[in-house]
Amino acid sequence: MARKRRPSFPGAIYHITSRGNRKEILFKDDTDRKMYLRLLKATNEKYPFTLHAYCLMTNHIHLLLETKESPTKDIMRYLHSRYATYFNQRHDLVGHVFQGRYHAEFIDSATYFIEVSRYIHLNPVKSNLVDKPEHYSWSSYNAYCEKDFNNLPFLSTNRVLSFFEFSSTGAANAYSDFINAKDDWVQDSAQNN
Repeated sequence: MARKRRPSFPGAIYHITSRGNRKEILFKDDTDRKMYLRLLKATNEKYPFTLHAYCLMTNHIHLLLETKESPTKDIMRYLHSRYATYFNQRHDLVGHVFQGRYHAEFIDSATYFIEVSRYIHLNPVKSNLVDKPEHYSWSSYNAYCEKDFNNLPFLSTNRVLSFFEFSSTGAANAYSDFINAKDDWVQDSAQNN
């Protein structure tokens, strides 16, 4: 059976996920995470895109990515082949690092876009790594709270925060309230996974 073709055009937005081969870890330590972010930056220089959100978990990644000219297949092939080479060399391993092809869910509405952003930022909470999303260093959440951009100049919070700009408390505070108001959602999701 042929693979379903992804819609591909400049401005297409995707929730991209990729898991370690056999659900093994992708990041053994912070050095690995820093390298993934450096390679993400290098990939952006070669195949420009806008990153709206990200989260590096222990054995998988989440990217909320908007294409410019290059399709996701070029972006992800370049990024993951370079990371796999680095990871295998650093840890004296061979073979696949990522489990099959990455998954890219096309974002087709503003509501879905915001929900995916929330899902990505709550992933460390849902996985019981931290109590609050701001306590997790390896996601874009703190950039939304105007605390830290992790030196990713291509990370853009503008589009997500634009949905909250008319809040009397300010867009960053309103977004934080939006994320943290879903504790029941986090519990429900954890039970369903």
